[in-house]
Amino acid sequence: MPPILPYSEVTAGMQGTAYTVLDTSGEIRTFPIEILGVMEGGKGSQRMIMARTSGEFIEHVGGVLQGMSGSPIYVGDRLVGALAAGLKDLSPYTFFITPIEDMTPLWSMPDTKNQTNIDTIDLVKELEERKKAEEKRRLREREKAFAKMSGEEREAEWRDMIAALNGEKKEDSVESSDEPAAEDDSAAAHTDTSSEDTADKPENTAEEKAYFFTRGFNGAGLRYLQDKLPMGGASFLPLGGSGTSTKLHTRYDATLTGGQPVGVALVYGDFSIGATGTVTAVDGKKILAFGHSFMHKGNVNYFMTDADVIGTIAGQSNGVKIANIGSVIGRVNQDRETGVAGILGTFPTSVPVQIHVKDNALGTEETFGAQIAYDEDFLPILSGSIAYAAMSRVSDSLGSSTARIRFAIRTNAYEGGLFERRNMYYSAADVGQVAVTELLQAMNLIVTNAEKESDIVDVNVDVELNAGRETALLVSATPDKMTVKPGDTVTFKTTIRPYRKAEETLSIPYKVPKTQPAGVLNLDIRGGGFVPVNPLMLFAQAGLEVPDDEEKFKSTGDRLRELADQGQNNEIIIAPGAAPAPTSEKEMKKRMKAAAKASARAARTEPEKRVTLLANPNKKEEKEKFFAPYVIENVIHATLKVEE
Repeated sequence: MPPILPYSEVTAGMQGTAYTVLDTSGEIRTFPIEILGVMEGGKGSQRMIMARTSGEFIEHVGGVLQGMSGSPIYVGDRLVGALAAGLKDLSPYTFFITPIEDMTPLWSMPDTKNQTNIDTIDLVKELEERKKAEEKRRLREREKAFAKMSGEEREAEWRDMIAALNGEKKEDSVESSDEPAAEDDSAAAHTDTSSEDTADKPENTAEEKAYFFTRGFNGAGLRYLQDKLPMGGASFLPLGGSGTSTKLHTRYDATLTGGQPVGVALVYGDFSIGATGTVTAVDGKKILAFGHSFMHKGNVNYFMTDADVIGTIAGQSNGVKIANIGSVIGRVNQDRETGVAGILGTFPTSVPVQIHVKDNALGTEETFGAQIAYDEDFLPILSGSIAYAAMSRVSDSLGSSTARIRFAIRTNAYEGGLFERRNMYYSAADVGQVAVTELLQAMNLIVTNAEKESDIVDVNVDVELNAGRETALLVSATPDKMTVKPGDTVTFKTTIRPYRKAEETLSIPYKVPKTQPAGVLNLDIRGGGFVPVNPLMLFAQAGLEVPDDEEKFKSTGDRLRELADQGQNNEIIIAPGAAPAPTSEKEMKKRMKAAAKASARAARTEPEKRVTLLANPNKKEEKEKFFAPYVIENVIHATLKVEE
């Protein structure tokens, strides 16, 4: 950590130097700066230093660019702070500096976001221990060989060992090369030394977080991401890749120095989302960067990556330094107003996501992998966005298509440790967006667990896409008998009409509950995606407000079980249906009382019957090979008379 220039000693007219990387060479370049003044907005506001730059080099790149954020600025050999923001739509040569005094407190702020109940191993420590064990083994072998040597050989060996030890000590004592290069003596002096120490930070400053670099997302995937994951008006640019390999590249021995590029990523792998900036200061393994927030979320758990600068793009006022996210080198644990902070060699808790997509119409198939940093606010949306992006990558179009999706989440929030769900969807507009709804719902239930923070081991998604509409309407359902007794089995001759196909007839058995009272039994024959009417819905139809306190006290496991038990869109469900809507509040209360008694008997009643349709039910031998269900789009009703 270099010596710092306190904010109280910064004065207008000081000449300094900024350090940053601007091209593929990785060379840290310098450009001159002049302090214009200090700015404070009163108690609680962020202190800023106003400065400007000039010269042939900075004019060549187009001024201060987005992506230079965090670039360390020195006056003499003392660190003043980090380049933080330019003036939007105004001069690209005037900018603001975040004082280093306001950034170093990030290193000591509380850090509780990287906790998990999953047994883990410290890979860095493990590698070090293995290295020590190997050195001990070699030393023992050397000692054995030394014992067999002659006197002259031993003396020569001792000289070699002493020389090696001296060399190690010399290497260990070498001072860090993080010190800044000498100031550019050719920097032109400026005569304007006006100070604006009473001004507040302008509202039109353009912070570097205006762009998020992405990889793997095509146009449809970016639009979905922009819609579902608003970043305060930030734009997503498909420019920040992490190489061509799908594996998570991790560097355990990475080092950084002030002026070098650094990345912060939410997602890493075949799909990446993050931003790049510049390192401001390094103290051992601790890093400060950006000079402003990434997303201003406080204590966080994100990937820290190295980055490769590609080049610069000049603009009228908002030029950009383009960089690719590189290998994972550590963890960002603070995302505050004055910058981001992290630690090299420690890594964030993350959730591996694998998505396999097959498009039968195009004959395309692909498997994608990504790691999502565990952030409860973003994890559900990011997992759904990645699944959607994978579908849009494999399929040329997701309109007028049918999707069959299966996903599995390994988590301690669900009994047995594995939550699994299958369903089928059709959409004329975009089947991908509806196909990921239950994945989003399940992930949201898990991360919002009110009892404890849930661990997610991994997420696996499997999607099969078919062009066209695979739906069917229920036409009729005729029982083989109209009068039944509790416990009887009734067979419904059910006719369905697949879209643009001939009608098909199915025989679906239904067992009357043994506890069914005598009288009229109204039955719904419906697609599994239709939610049956319950007493609370009837209250709502009657305009009565009923607080559903039971829902508030359900555990996360209970809610996940309800989701797992929901009917699938390709199922036919026969179940008792609701009676006609009540005509008065008195009748409503009467029905609610009866419903309460019925719920007490619910545990003893048989479950509803479900039948998954086959493409051709007349060819039994083709069940295993040609399983092709339909999305059932409606509900019909039937009535039975139950006798004592």
